[in-house]
Amino acid sequence: MSLLSRELFIKNRLGLHARAAIKLVELAQSFESVITISNGEKDATADSVMGLLMLESAQGQRVQVSAEGADAEQALTAVSELIESGFDEES
Repeated sequence: MSLLSRELFIKNRLGLHARAAIKLVELAQSFESVITISNGEKDATADSVMGLLMLESAQGQRVQVSAEGADAEQALTAVSELIESGFDEES
């Protein structure tokens, strides 16, 4: 099992708010790997909406996304694409 990690910017105007967190949780639950999001002070697993909201990640903040497990590479790529696309929201 490998641990992969990538640093990303939160681009969307509202940051990691409820709708974005739900999209991230739904995506994370489609993978076996454990996905963790960290903002330097706090971290949360990507399968917990409440945990993600507690990160209070705003637009322009950097987050560290880590994935560990059998499909870590695919999970990290998919989560990175979602975050980098601004959670498919209008910015």
